[in-house]
Amino acid sequence: MNLYERNQKQRNFFNEKIDSYDQVHQTYMETKKMLAEYLDQDTTKILDLGAGTGLELIHVFELYPNASVTVIDISENMLKKLSKRDFADQVKMICGDFFEIDFGDNYDAVISTSALHHFKPEEKIILYQKILKCLKGNGLFLNCDKVSFSQEEQDYSMDELENNIDDYKHIDTPLTVENEISILEQVGFMNISSHEVDKSNYRLIKARKES
Repeated sequence: MNLYERNQKQRNFFNEKIDSYDQVHQTYMETKKMLAEYLDQDTTKILDLGAGTGLELIHVFELYPNASVTVIDISENMLKKLSKRDFADQVKMICGDFFEIDFGDNYDAVISTSALHHFKPEEKIILYQKILKCLKGNGLFLNCDKVSFSQEEQDYSMDELENNIDDYKHIDTPLTVENEISILEQVGFMNISSHEVDKSNYRLIKARKES
């Protein structure tokens, strides 16, 4: 199954989960709030990759009420729910695949929570290159996501993805923190750091584009 087919599988999975999504992800609100708290004080223009129903944007708009946010999400049902939030008129919503959509440019920050742990390392290289390119100089990439605790754990999930994906509606393939940082370094990010959050199997990884 190629990347496009896998992403369509993800689209179907999340469209079907719309009624339970917020209830499940409410337990990640403290993790999501950290994204807003790590943004630079002069942030005004933000790209959110995989925003779902917009839970992480609640705190973003509390701290940055005048922010302009572009959201890209593959699930039209998620974006339909996001469109009913109080801040929806400040959000440009794009339904599509991260690897096919033009991100735009000149963002102060790119943020993401619980969305990028579905890709192989070689796919993340391509994605992180797009993120780096769309940021302005000194721009910030904040990714709060699931991680693997060991190389063995990562290898197991990758093996399932390669060989048994038809047996699942949804496969998580988180990388280790070390591998995440290595990819960010490889594509050219600077000042990369990893931060613990309230979920033991999650980390917030912060990286900056060179000024």
